[in-house]
Amino acid sequence: MRRSRFSVALAAFALALSGLVAGGGTAGAANLLTNPGFEAGSLSGWTCSGGSAVTTPVHSGGYALAATPAGSDYAQCAQTVSVLPNTTYTVSAWVRGNPVYLGITGGASTWSGNAGAYNQLSLSFTTAASQTSAQLYLHGWYGAGTYYADDVILDGPGGSTPGTPGAPGNPAVGAVTASSIALSWGASAGTVTGYRVYEGSTLRTTVTGTSATLTGLTACSTHSYTVAAYNTAGESPRSATATGSTTGCVDTGLPKHSLIGYLHSSFANGSGYVRMADVPAAWDIIDLSFGEPTSVTSGDIRFNRCSAAECPNVESDADFIAAIRAKQAQGKKVLISIGGQNGQVQLTTTTARDAFVSSVSAIIDKWGLNGLDVDFEGHSLSLNAGDTDFRNPTTPVIVNLISALKTLKAKYGSGFVLTMAPETFFVQVGYQFYGGTSGGDARTGAYLPVIHALRDSLTVLHVQDYNSGPVMGLDNQYHTMGAADFPIAMGDMLKAGFSVANTGQFFPGLRPDQIAVGLPAAVSAGNGYLAPSVVQTAVTCLAKGTGCGSYTLRGGASPALRGLMTWSINWDKYYNWEFQNNHEPFLNALP
Repeated sequence: MRRSRFSVALAAFALALSGLVAGGGTAGAANLLTNPGFEAGSLSGWTCSGGSAVTTPVHSGGYALAATPAGSDYAQCAQTVSVLPNTTYTVSAWVRGNPVYLGITGGASTWSGNAGAYNQLSLSFTTAASQTSAQLYLHGWYGAGTYYADDVILDGPGGSTPGTPGAPGNPAVGAVTASSIALSWGASAGTVTGYRVYEGSTLRTTVTGTSATLTGLTACSTHSYTVAAYNTAGESPRSATATGSTTGCVDTGLPKHSLIGYLHSSFANGSGYVRMADVPAAWDIIDLSFGEPTSVTSGDIRFNRCSAAECPNVESDADFIAAIRAKQAQGKKVLISIGGQNGQVQLTTTTARDAFVSSVSAIIDKWGLNGLDVDFEGHSLSLNAGDTDFRNPTTPVIVNLISALKTLKAKYGSGFVLTMAPETFFVQVGYQFYGGTSGGDARTGAYLPVIHALRDSLTVLHVQDYNSGPVMGLDNQYHTMGAADFPIAMGDMLKAGFSVANTGQFFPGLRPDQIAVGLPAAVSAGNGYLAPSVVQTAVTCLAKGTGCGSYTLRGGASPALRGLMTWSINWDKYYNWEFQNNHEPFLNALP
């Protein structure tokens, strides 16, 4: 967040202008295949001439397909799905063998030959004007030995096979406990044998009625479900996604609706230095900006307070600590924020990971802080080619950061406050492009694995809804900074969840209490400043579901929305506390 921070925003905007971000989206896209990763432990859903689900070698999860051609048979496995006419679909599979073929019957096909490791095949096809079904196939070749396949995706909107039921009504979350979530939905048209409830591609339960209770869940965890009806003719298209969270979350001591701000503690940045004791009581979380690494890949984080030369009114360390204690006595949370515009952090090795944990712990202990804010920007996070599953990342900088944050959380316990401040490029742009899957920018969506892995430990996610290019929302329209629809659409994506580019995977939404809207405090603080009335229009929409203009919330209203974050407390003081004076009473008045 430091200074102007236009680099990633300009990169996203350049992508939009170049057409990489423009064009058709993935609206309604989903993996149409049943048992796509063979995680049923069988070939359920597939028609195969031989073959079985095996536990090794796999690309991800616990199972993969193994099939061995014999005689004149080349061990084909196929699955037919319902599709829409005149629609483009994408297909991919991770395969191992020499050769392995992937294709659509009567259409496109591709192959590769690598018996030593999994590699990804991909293709796309467009259905004909009257086409309502498509068959995907995998096979090896005569006498060429066993081939393996895993994580197969046929991505796009589903159609209806004649005789199958219609799609169920959109599911709604009912009663929740610490270990269960109840769902209900509207009945499907046609003959219905029962309903299947899925979490991602995993079948969770089958029922005969229009409600189900998912049990055995972890306390304070978030889950996203879809429902499909079925009969002897097949399965219907799946419903829209419903996201719910179990109870049992640890009380962090924060107000229901909080005001969160960054305090320039290691620099002045043109807005002037503000002593900790002079920070008004309106601010519920105060992020000390910034802890930065000794080098990009060292993992060794240092927090150096602003010098008297740059900040003539800087207080002593003793007074700074005393002021922190006073804020904490008022129930405020004071965190160290790591990164910012200039603090690139790449934990490329386990040595860097361990140095990160050690040095951040030393900062927290020295100043007596409540937790950590992760503000990794620029080139801190990116995804290696082939790292396509946000649920099981393989890129070292991602894996090591997740490990480090989990270690810190375990060390300091349930009261440890963990927040994150990614830019839209690293989160919501993942709806269209995911860095590990395309030839575009490897940073797109790169925060998603981190957020997902820490979702049950994350206190607040406040994406920076500023310094951003246009971003496609769940309505498949581009939203641009400068109006209420931008934070509305961006916030709705975090609550509702979204399909991740062409991976066939769904990023589940977060709990409302984990979501805050991040905005600049003033015109000098960042690109995308919104007048207080516009900010409050956006928050009212997200919290109450009213005043949303032409946008329809996919995730529903969020009465427990955590609140507002701003860059920065210093800039707010410079502009006579406009952000604080308008928004603290507004947040306090929310139900």
